[in-house]
Amino acid sequence: MSQAAQLAATPPDPAAEPDVSDVSGVFDAGGRAAVRIGTLTVGEGLPVAVIGGDDARWLSLRALHGRRSAAEAVAEARAEWSGPLLVEPFSAEDLDAVAAGADGVLVGAAWMQDFQLVRAAARLGLPIVVQRGPAATLEEWLAIADYCVAEGNDRVVLCENGSRTHGSVAVLDMALMRAARERSGRPVLADLGGDVTLAAAAVAAGADGLLLAPDAPADVVAAAAEAATVLAALVRHEAPESVGRAREAIDRVDAALATLLERRAVLAGTVQRLKPVGGFAGRDMDRERRLVAAMAHRAPRLGEVRLAPVMNAVIEAGLHLAEEERGRS
Repeated sequence: MSQAAQLAATPPDPAAEPDVSDVSGVFDAGGRAAVRIGTLTVGEGLPVAVIGGDDARWLSLRALHGRRSAAEAVAEARAEWSGPLLVEPFSAEDLDAVAAGADGVLVGAAWMQDFQLVRAAARLGLPIVVQRGPAATLEEWLAIADYCVAEGNDRVVLCENGSRTHGSVAVLDMALMRAARERSGRPVLADLGGDVTLAAAAVAAGADGLLLAPDAPADVVAAAAEAATVLAALVRHEAPESVGRAREAIDRVDAALATLLERRAVLAGTVQRLKPVGGFAGRDMDRERRLVAAMAHRAPRLGEVRLAPVMNAVIEAGLHLAEEERGRS
C-alpha cells in the first residue's frame, strides 16, 4: 500500500470537529485569502483565472480510471504542459502520482464527502480545490475545507459544481457560490464544464476563476477568457503590487474600454441615421455637456474638465465613422 493510501486508511472520528485554530498557509491579497497553485495565484484583488485554458490545466484520473495508470497519465500531462497543473484523483492510490507531478489536487464533487480521500489529499501539502457535491449544503461544503485545514493544509479553493435538479443537467448556484466566498474568505471557482453561457454571470457573481472541462475546445476557452477579461475589468477591483501586474490590469481595462467604445460607435451610428439632421451639423452641445457631467459622477478623479476633451474625441470619432459608412452605402 502506498504512503498516501496508508494516510487514507485511518478514518476520522465523525464525532470530532476539526481543529482549525493554529493553521495557516495562505497569504493576503487585498484583505482576503489567496491561494497559489504553481505560478498561478487565485483570489480577490487578482485577475479571474481560467483553469482549463491558458492560466492552468487540469487532469481527471477519474475519467481515465481503468484505461491507464495514474503515474503515466500525470507524467504525460506534465510533459505536455509546464504551467500550473491540477489533478483529480480517482482514489487515494493515485495520490503518490499526483504528488510527483501536479501543482494541486482537485477533489471532485462525487468525492467531496469521502473524508479519507480528502484527508490524504490535504496531507500532500499541495493546494486543494474542493468541488461542491450536487446535494451538499453550504455548511457541508465549508466543513470539508475545515477538514483540510485540520490536516495542516489551509491552501483551499472552493469550486461550485452545480446541483442536479433537472435530470443530468447541473445548475450552478451563483448565490451559494457567493455565500461560500463571503463566509469562508476563500477563493471560489465556477465549474462551467464545456458551456460558457454563464461565464459572465459567474464573474459578476464574484468567481475568482472559471473551471472548464479538461478537453474544452479553443472557442470555449476563448469565450471564457473574454468574460474573465472584459467583464471582470468592470465589476472586479484589482490590487496589483508591481508595475508589470498593474500594466496587465490596465490592459484588461483597455479591453473593456475598447469593447464599450465599439458598442457606442454602433449606437451613435444608429442615432445619425435616425436624426433629421445628422453629422457634425446635428451635434447637440447641450446634451454633450450633460453627458460629461453625468460621467463625472462615475469618474470624480477625472472630473468634467478632463473628461470633456476625451468625450469630444470619442464623439467626433463616431461622427467621422458614421460619415464614412454613409459614403460607402
